[in-house]
Amino acid sequence: MNLTKYLGGSHGNHAPRREPQFAAPAIAATSDAGLSGARAMMFEAGFGSGGSRLLSNVAPDRAERHATVYACCAIIAGDLAKVPLRVHLQDAAGQSAPVEGHEANYLLNVESSPQISATTARFALGYSLCLRGNGFAWVPRNGDGEPDMIDSVLPNGVSISRAGRVRVYDFEDGDGARRRATGRTMMHLRHNALDGFTGRSPLECAAESVSIAMAGQDAAARSAKGGTIRAIAHVGDGYQDDEEWRRSSRRMDEALRDRDGLGIPIVARDDKITRLDLSAADMQLLETRKFDREMIAQIYRVPPSKLQMLENGVKANGEQQAIDYLTDCLFFWADLFETQAALSLLTEAERRAGLVLRHDFDALLRPTTKDRYEAAHRAVGGPWMTPNEARRSEGMGPVEDGDRLNPAPNMTREFESNERTEDE
Repeated sequence: MNLTKYLGGSHGNHAPRREPQFAAPAIAATSDAGLSGARAMMFEAGFGSGGSRLLSNVAPDRAERHATVYACCAIIAGDLAKVPLRVHLQDAAGQSAPVEGHEANYLLNVESSPQISATTARFALGYSLCLRGNGFAWVPRNGDGEPDMIDSVLPNGVSISRAGRVRVYDFEDGDGARRRATGRTMMHLRHNALDGFTGRSPLECAAESVSIAMAGQDAAARSAKGGTIRAIAHVGDGYQDDEEWRRSSRRMDEALRDRDGLGIPIVARDDKITRLDLSAADMQLLETRKFDREMIAQIYRVPPSKLQMLENGVKANGEQQAIDYLTDCLFFWADLFETQAALSLLTEAERRAGLVLRHDFDALLRPTTKDRYEAAHRAVGGPWMTPNEARRSEGMGPVEDGDRLNPAPNMTREFESNERTEDE
């Protein structure tokens, strides 16, 4: 659908958008989301009534060091960034058609800001949304009221204040300048916002479970580098002087600290070494790490096959897992992205007229060549698709007489009549 038809005139000459003017007579000093303070950098596990104080803190920067956390965030953000995101016009029946000529199409699919590709900006927004529960981008407008760019903003450098129901964002833009913007020019993606404004990360919502996973990773790291207590040395009292006792103690300590495990301590008769080493099998680290992966994948609702956990599925059901991933996981994150981005990129009049943002997920479900050719063959013989339409869907050029529908198998195509002669 062409945007000029939708607007009823040439695009660019229509009336400029009328955005609400903002004046901040008294902005509350307290930060609503606290994103520039401790809460943005640290989710304290067990904070509050009934929580455990023995678990470590879960900070986003620390949590993404866990391979499964990083994989879940990168997979979701990557799949959202690699498919087209365009403006559509949706009718009352829920059917939508793409709108051509809208400035948001260029910003969302080609160049979001000077020298920044749209894929890079959308990945950064999606990754921050999954990891931190909040993603920010500044969307200024030009003189015609059109969005000028989508400038991604570091989430830990944003502070939010409130003036009634209006939220005011203080941040540093891509040029390094400090700015203050309202929600009309600030794209704020948020997850699990109980009050509608304050986003919460999935890691924060399941803080104690994630803390257990992080504690297991820390234990595995300490075991790998030899940071656990290996043994207890009982030094006897049968030494002639303190110097001899210290030499023996130092000799045992150096042998136990040998990273290669080749040290052999030489001890006296009354000395004794009690080993405390726990192997990976004793600690069941492998089983613990496997459970952590499944738990984190469950938090993000990412199918195990997307994380290369092939023990939970085989190639035969890969197609069904891809469908489950799209319907159970990706649609949810995509809806958060689409609806919130539309508030910043589209005016209220456009939204009321039916303009929406839609991801095109057809590429993620694209079947094999064999399946596509069989489907095209059945469609052409159906008949509901012409040969040229089927060829265009595969990126091929048209052929002569390819714009006519083939008849059904029990029918014949009407060609020019060839009357048989009496001799025939």
